[in-house]
Amino acid sequence: MSDPIDSRVTQSLHVANVANVPGYDDDTRPYLAPTETAFSEAYIGIGRVHDARAAADRNPSWTPEERVIQVSSFAEKTFSNIARRFDSASAALTRSIEALEGELSAPIASKAAQGVASEIRSYAMALQPGERMSFIQRAIDDGDELTVGAVLGAPAYLSGIERKTQEVYTRAYHERANPLTAKKLKAMQGALELIGQRSGLLFKEIERAVGASPQKVQALKKAKADAERAFVMPKA
Repeated sequence: MSDPIDSRVTQSLHVANVANVPGYDDDTRPYLAPTETAFSEAYIGIGRVHDARAAADRNPSWTPEERVIQVSSFAEKTFSNIARRFDSASAALTRSIEALEGELSAPIASKAAQGVASEIRSYAMALQPGERMSFIQRAIDDGDELTVGAVLGAPAYLSGIERKTQEVYTRAYHERANPLTAKKLKAMQGALELIGQRSGLLFKEIERAVGASPQKVQALKKAKADAERAFVMPKA
């Protein structure tokens, strides 16, 4: 997805920023499509508010104050649509991240016979701490499912390691065995972080496109409403 450059809008909201997220490539792009859509609509939408302001400025029948009111009304609708896109993308990413985190942290089933698994754990227990860590890491690197399952698929203390250490190695094993899942998770986490970092710019960019602060807009709308009430005919 590519949007033309609009010098009136901050480049921090351009959709191209999503492609810079770590892990973004042809494999992960489909999972970040809602994020790209959110950024694209934000960038283009804010540009349209600038267009609306330019059109309002060309309308001689409107006072400067009326122009602000009209542009602001359009900007509010635009912002509402953009906010929904960002909220939807954020919620979808959060759900997917939680699911992938679960996959990469799931307990490992032992594939060795009970007696063999017990011997492997006893062997690991007899090693020095540093050697034990190297033994487990080597098994992960080699894709040795029997050793990994025996050590990580049973209570940690049976192999002489801490539970937290077992969790770290379990995660490392899953990431090595499922590289696409790990890459998807990394890309989604990056996309969610990007949304969190950039979504706050929407308020500033909308205000800049309107050309007036929210406080000024509200004051103008109130003044207009008060004036219009004077023209309401009383009911008979």
